Amino acid sequence: MNSEIELAGLEKATVIERDNHSISRKQISPNALKVLYRLSSAGFHAYIVGGGVRDLLLGTKPKDFDVATNASPEEIRKLFKNARIIGRRFKIVHIRFGREIIEVTTFRANHDPKNQIADDISRRQIKGLDSAHSKAGMILRDNVYGNIDEDAFRRDFTVNALYYTTRNFLLLDFCGGLDDIQNKEIRMIGDPTARYKEDPVRMLRAIRFSAKLGFEIEENTKKPIDDLSYLLDSISSARLFDETLKLMTGGFAQRTFELLSQYQLGSYLFAPTIDAIEQGDSVSAKLVDLALSNTDSRIAAEKSVTPAFLFSALLWPVLKLKLAQSKNLDLAPQQAFEQAAQSALMEQLDYTAIPKRFTVACREIWDLQGRLQRRNKRSIESTFKHPRFRAAYDFLLLREQAGEELDGLGQWWTDFQNGDEKKRKELSGAVPRSKNLRRRRNKRKQTGNSE
Repeated sequence: MNSEIELAGLEKATVIERDNHSISRKQISPNALKVLYRLSSAGFHAYIVGGGVRDLLLGTKPKDFDVATNASPEEIRKLFKNARIIGRRFKIVHIRFGREIIEVTTFRANHDPKNQIADDISRRQIKGLDSAHSKAGMILRDNVYGNIDEDAFRRDFTVNALYYTTRNFLLLDFCGGLDDIQNKEIRMIGDPTARYKEDPVRMLRAIRFSAKLGFEIEENTKKPIDDLSYLLDSISSARLFDETLKLMTGGFAQRTFELLSQYQLGSYLFAPTIDAIEQGDSVSAKLVDLALSNTDSRIAAEKSVTPAFLFSALLWPVLKLKLAQSKNLDLAPQQAFEQAAQSALMEQLDYTAIPKRFTVACREIWDLQGRLQRRNKRSIESTFKHPRFRAAYDFLLLREQAGEELDGLGQWWTDFQNGDEKKRKELSGAVPRSKNLRRRRNKRKQTGNSE
């Protein structure tokens, strides 16, 4: 215990002895333990903190483990050859062990209120600052280091401010997080309005944790959300994309989407989708719901999910709406589709900066929907061999499941995949010849005669 008392701020914690909590070292990643032991051997104090501690107390398997320490980022990097410092606004250290990354942060302290900068100052001009915030209260630089109690009160929610140490296997609670876990509540540490202004993404985090844990958002914590949702406009589209992935790929996408709509936050992430659904397209609304549900099921089964497929589903209502609007234009079907697809993606990019590799994949999944439907003899094989075929086929089944009438197309492609060579030839031969294809061939023949 003597070594624990040496750490400033520790006296402000409620200390839970090993016999009074359920966490065991056996439940913690060996790599996270390596980080703790090496920091300790070097004379520093280090703790498992945040979601890892929370999930262990709830009896669930943590996705990852984070470490908090009184060592600076530079001191951490010197101790680990496999470490690198990332971030400018908030410096953290990533220590890589193969595919596993242990995220290590230095204890944070409160900001100096004098470090307010003008709104017109560029990010380059604040590059050398450790602490800075805008007139509105948003934190622009957060690299002021302090004691463990200051660090606890700088965290977002009480359930994420619990610290576990291998020294005497103690659990430390500075903010009443244990009570809130027991009461199943998401509670902001400090004044919620001020904390949301510091970082508006915390509103999205409140939603994410509520959906993931099945906890209610405490009344004072949720009260300012609707009034402050506009602050998400100040967050870069790149960061909002990262947050969207966390929201949608955490295994609770269906419930998360419901909460985002309920708290008006969805309009700052998926405005085009929500607007399209609100125009009365119940089939598209069903497809989005099914896609989110299937994503949750795949994650629960420890299967991979792809952002491209997810965004294909989320933006399908937008694409359909734009295709309907293009009927008044004198456009060929393929041209109308390409224009609608491009417009749907560009509109979404105003909200979340979807990387090009995902937008390209979205386009391919959508384009294959037409190719799956045509099924002429020349295209069946090439469609089947397309790298995105499986994703496009799964998307086709979702469309049918949602209520789109596609004349048994999903079953046809299911039979084609499962059939032997003979069966596939039978199926291909049974497909009616495309009228559009005959028309194009006849047109070419006539043109040739006229010459």
